[in-house]
Amino acid sequence: MASITAHMIPAWSYDRVRKILPLALTGLLAVSACQFAGDDDPGDEARRLNTMKSFPLNAYMPDATSRDGKAVGTAQWILAKRCMVRLGFTGFKTLDLRTVESTYPVRQGTLTSGSEVGDDSPYGVDDPGLAAEHGYHNARRDESDAQPMEWPADQYAALTGTFESGDSHRAHGHLIPEKGCMGEAVRKIYGPEPKPTKIGGVRLSGYYSLPAQYWYQAHKQARKDPAWKKAEREWSDCMKDKGFRYSDPDQASADSDWFRGDEPTEKEKKTAAADARCKLDTGFIQAVHAVESRAQKAAISKNKKALDARRADDQRAMAKARTIVDDES
Repeated sequence: MASITAHMIPAWSYDRVRKILPLALTGLLAVSACQFAGDDDPGDEARRLNTMKSFPLNAYMPDATSRDGKAVGTAQWILAKRCMVRLGFTGFKTLDLRTVESTYPVRQGTLTSGSEVGDDSPYGVDDPGLAAEHGYHNARRDESDAQPMEWPADQYAALTGTFESGDSHRAHGHLIPEKGCMGEAVRKIYGPEPKPTKIGGVRLSGYYSLPAQYWYQAHKQARKDPAWKKAEREWSDCMKDKGFRYSDPDQASADSDWFRGDEPTEKEKKTAAADARCKLDTGFIQAVHAVESRAQKAAISKNKKALDARRADDQRAMAKARTIVDDES
């Protein structure tokens, strides 16, 4: 059984959710920081709705770009730095936290170059011009998203508690804590981690697994709604008129042809441009967003007590993070 968690808190990516729903659900990467703009243009309205922040359940998800979100990230590194020194990595005594802000650790030698298929928007490409240039390859990424940072194997294992075959679970004779120094730091900020949740065949763990679970369920329910299916048919008919045969936007964006290289092909660009144009011409985003928002509001109403408790825990954690940061200053 797959297990999904995160070393950096907070984080979330709808792209990963969209790519595998309803088969599975990912945990936490980065929240889009797109701002709303009041404009009557259908394209602007579609792009305004095609963001994480436009959904009711987003109120229960973290915002890494907020003051409190940044404080949590800084506090986590402060505590992880102390932990690494305790484990015998003396070089961390002089670690400048500014060099690791807005980063998450990856094992040295595992970073790959080039762009990836997908973006952080709930419903995929929505700008025909950008799609014609980038296809489905990361046409829109928020600059505030956390970035990977490579660490030597021994330091990576100590930071994350992630081991490969042959890796020691000790560092300089000290036992590495569960989920490494980053995990220990998160527990000191947030408290004990909630029990993992199984969603769509995936084991989802983390402090935001509860709203993520409700988001998954609302999305799954929304896709069964006749209004959603009607929007997909209209989008598919529009694509067919342009020479492309896909039943829905997810099928188009997840076409295996797009994963064969780091750069988009001409076919991919033309497909993505047609995809975005058909979303605008048929009002696809507005239609499905309305359905999914209703499903989320129903989920919030049904589970408000649990969600409010989770948010109260978040507020306490953020207050603790601010104290850690202030004490370090």
